[in-house]
Amino acid sequence: MSRNLYIVPHDLTEVGNTALDYALFLGTHVRTDIMLLHLVDNKSKIAAVEAKLWDIIKSKVVSPSVEMFVMVTVGDIFTDISKIANREHAQLILMGTHGAKGFQKLTGSFAMKVITSCDVPFIVVQKETKHVEIKNIVVPIDLTKESLQIVSPAGDLARIFDATVHVIGEKHTDEGLSQQTKNRVLLIRNKYDEKGAKCEVNLLPSSGSYSKKVMGYVKEKNIDLIALAYHSESLLPQFDNFAQSLITNDLKLPCMIIAAKQSGNLYF
Repeated sequence: MSRNLYIVPHDLTEVGNTALDYALFLGTHVRTDIMLLHLVDNKSKIAAVEAKLWDIIKSKVVSPSVEMFVMVTVGDIFTDISKIANREHAQLILMGTHGAKGFQKLTGSFAMKVITSCDVPFIVVQKETKHVEIKNIVVPIDLTKESLQIVSPAGDLARIFDATVHVIGEKHTDEGLSQQTKNRVLLIRNKYDEKGAKCEVNLLPSSGSYSKKVMGYVKEKNIDLIALAYHSESLLPQFDNFAQSLITNDLKLPCMIIAAKQSGNLYF
């Protein structure tokens, strides 16, 4: 039986441990290898960091279905995580963020720089993120094809946990846009039905902040994980703020996010 590979970039901080703990939690539900990854700027630092990461691993309770290993190499977080993930054929990257300010600092002037460098889906967690059974996943979509590229990885996760995927969009007063939205959600529902994933569809009122409406839905439906495709090139600049607000949400929920590229089709 083939095994998944999850990569956890670990910066030797508490939030790095949170990301590792979440990967280990997922590993209790699916056979996986977990790579604890750290990038250094000098070869002389490799041995010391490797020892620290193995000490972290030894402090964890690891499921029999999980195998762990460490990679410490010279590199840059903005370019080399993607190269390593592609080379190793990783299915998922689990990364911690210190919150809005910390995440902005981590990724420089482009808040999504690490994520947009990769074809692989991420799950981003905050220090306070808890690993609870995933029963409900919310997937916000819009009228762009790019937004659909989160459908497959979200469905994969839903099948692992036997969770329900809540596909949400906005209602439109324009008849043509309204019909496009209905066609889109019907397509998604059919895809999930084919793959055996449970799905609910809801359209939110057209007025008001979309991020606030999404988070209102999250609270109302007791959502356990948020999933979205990042595709700011196709939308207005405020989508950057929308994505960041979900990643650093006040409920500290994990957020699955994928950079919308052609590779998104591979995950269904």
